[in-house]
Amino acid sequence: MKKKALFIGGTGTISTAIVKRLVNDLDWEVWVLNRGNRNDVLPDSVHSIVCDVNDESAVLEKIGDMTFDCVCEFIGFHVSQVERDYRLFKDKTKQYIYISSASAYHKPAANYIITEGTSLANPYWQYSRDKIECEEFLMKKYKEEGFPVTIVRPSHTYDERNVPLGVHGKKGFWQVIKRMQEGKPVIIQGDGSSLWTLTWNGDFAIGYTGLMGNRHAIGEAFQITSDEALTWDQIYRTIADALGVELHAYHVSTDFLRAAGDKYGFDFTGSLLGDKSVSVIFDNSKLKRVVPDMATNVRFDMGVRIALDYVLSHPECQVEDPEFDAWCDRVIAAVDKAKEMV
Repeated sequence: MKKKALFIGGTGTISTAIVKRLVNDLDWEVWVLNRGNRNDVLPDSVHSIVCDVNDESAVLEKIGDMTFDCVCEFIGFHVSQVERDYRLFKDKTKQYIYISSASAYHKPAANYIITEGTSLANPYWQYSRDKIECEEFLMKKYKEEGFPVTIVRPSHTYDERNVPLGVHGKKGFWQVIKRMQEGKPVIIQGDGSSLWTLTWNGDFAIGYTGLMGNRHAIGEAFQITSDEALTWDQIYRTIADALGVELHAYHVSTDFLRAAGDKYGFDFTGSLLGDKSVSVIFDNSKLKRVVPDMATNVRFDMGVRIALDYVLSHPECQVEDPEFDAWCDRVIAAVDKAKEMV
């Protein structure tokens, strides 16, 4: 008899890869619960429950007497949302997997090598503090009532529709790619030497699906990331190499970017100071003990070529951001002027 999984969300960067991997596993029957806006990206064999998960009575009516071997939450950002899930599924699932975030780890951590035992604290980013609160609620329910929770902490995960960057505007990555193509300087936070980890979503799915239905995962937290660590300069140079252009890197301190971004509504306090400006290397040994199949199969130089091939052939992904483009020029001009005055 097949095991049954319910995905809350199921069509995002991470969850789509997991669903696609899972439908090829004959042991699983896959259901998704969402508003149905992007379900065309899912395989035909996926069962869809179109519903607003915040409407608890509607959810209970839709799922009826169904029970699940695993409920997978991808869109829970506030404690009220996991409290809702607890009410809905505490008697309907053998496992509840919550997607938290590696940004929840202490910034800066005492050691740049991050394990699941690294303390959770992020004074710079409310998003991360909300994730920590969600984790604390769920683990309390596990300890007091045996609620079968598993915590998963992704770091920077990307797919063919996304080119990962450190500094970009409100409309995403494309304007930075365009600046590279035009030979314009591209802003990189700090001096470009801090270490970062980028994970292809298909590799992430290996670790995640290995935790599903895994008794050793109950009551535990796992980070799922690539084993490849790159400096931000290496990341940007890899992107430029894939584009066949020369990178004109322009390094600007995180503090300056925060101050300059605040005037235009660019929040670099959370995304940079609370995350990407800090060197991190993730120790995935705990995950690999529980999921021996976990491996990094797609290096960044491979994944970014897949992403750029897709983006360059899909105009809808090429969303221009003239406000951010002009902001970059102003920041670079201001730093150049300051250098001349010294």
